Amino acid sequence: TTPGDESAFDRFLDAARVAVAAEQVGGADAALTMAVEYARERVQFGRAIGSFQAIKHMCADTFVDVESARSAAYYGAWALAQDSPETAMVAPLAKAFCSDTFFAAARMNMQVHGGISFTYEHPAHLYYRRAKSGAQLWGSPRDNRDLLASRIGL
Repeated sequence: TTPGDESAFDRFLDAARVAVAAEQVGGADAALTMAVEYARERVQFGRAIGSFQAIKHMCADTFVDVESARSAAYYGAWALAQDSPETAMVAPLAKAFCSDTFFAAARMNMQVHGGISFTYEHPAHLYYRRAKSGAQLWGSPRDNRDLLASRIGL
């Protein structure tokens, strides 16, 4: 292979990383929405479980993470569309962060739903499974962090 071939392949991989990051943001947002809707409707001890401080904090923390991941994915898409040299750094960063965020959101969704979320009758486990499998596409979060470190010379 020639150096130009490697560069083209690296650009392809960065585009794939950005695309997966965007997909993961959508999954994380859907898992968060599912958890919030359930927390509003599920009643325990005479009140909606969403009124309990622990549930509120889990949902609020996840919301902040999802919005941060959305920004990372948008920035990756922008850098890719502009053919910016920053893409080499932003793509693995977005992929790693969005992978971690989707997994955390899916895990939080299952925690809010409780035991039913582990059954095949409930769709919450599908987000969890998709988060786990999507995190491995085009390198795990750790692989992408290592790639970013090597690209910036660490």
